[in-house]
Amino acid sequence: QVQLVESGGGLVQAGGSLRLSCAASGSIFSINTMGWYRQAPGKQRELVATITRGGSTNYADSVKGRFTISRDNAKNTVYLQMNSLKPEDTAVYYCDALLVSVSDTLRHYWGQGTQVTVSS
Repeated sequence: QVQLVESGGGLVQAGGSLRLSCAASGSIFSINTMGWYRQAPGKQRELVATITRGGSTNYADSVKGRFTISRDNAKNTVYLQMNSLKPEDTAVYYCDALLVSVSDTLRHYWGQGTQVTVSS
């Protein structure tokens, strides 16, 4: 029942900005932490940023000062504002939610991913 849907990916020039959104829907009881991960071709999936229900954030060193994660608890939505994009930011970005559904215990749910491509 739980679904995470990302949006906002696309092609942008180096130095540009992009804003990703991820909306969680379905039979959700509560959402603890939401976050963004990314995976470039041939590389492992890596953490980009996370945000707790109370608003505490955590960022990968590579994106600190450039990316900002935020969330709207009322909308079950997490955002990732990406500024000063670099070619090395090119990856598929995945939304993650650590949540409890009405029928299952606490676990991670993942979106389908959205492609972000930064040209040089």
